Parts: sequence; C-alpha cells; structure tokens
Amino acid sequence: MYYLTGLPGWMRFGFSPGWGTLPPGAQYLMTGSWPTWQANWAWQNMPQVQAGQFLPFDPYGVSQLTKEQELQLLKQQAEALKAQLEQIEKRVQELES
Repeated sequence: MYYLTGLPGWMRFGFSPGWGTLPPGAQYLMTGSWPTWQANWAWQNMPQVQAGQFLPFDPYGVSQLTKEQELQLLKQQAEALKAQLEQIEKRVQELES
C-alpha cells in the first residue's frame, strides 16, 4: 500500500501528528462527517446529479450575473484588452526603431 499511495498506513487512516487526530479522509470514513463545519456544509449542499444528466462547471458563478452586470464586465474586459494591445504595439514600435 505504501508504494501505491506514497503514504504509510498511519498517515492514511491512523493517528497523524500533523492533523492532531485523524486525517480528514479517515475521519469521514469512520464517522460519516468531515472535521470542519465548512467541509460538512459543502459536502451536504453539493448538487445532486442523476445518471446521464450534465452539470455545467461554473466555478465563478458567471451564470448568476444579470444582463447589465455581464455587459459591464465585458466592457471592462474589452477596455483592459485594448490597453494591453496599445502597450504591446508601443513596445513593438520601440523594438523596431
């Protein structure tokens, strides 16, 4: 098992001096709860997906923006890209001369 995981047994499922008690995975397997309330909340509120159902990955919550917010965000991104393009063109002219 050590060669498979790279961890000795005491670190996977037993007492670990670094964790203070059990490692998080072992605590979940033995008690059915995560060691912190944040992990418990995230685990319990994870969206349930049925077989064959597609769940889009949306890490930044972009789909929750209103049309006005999305428009403002896109305008800001366009302005930032224009400024970057101007800087690049300026540097290219400096290198050519």
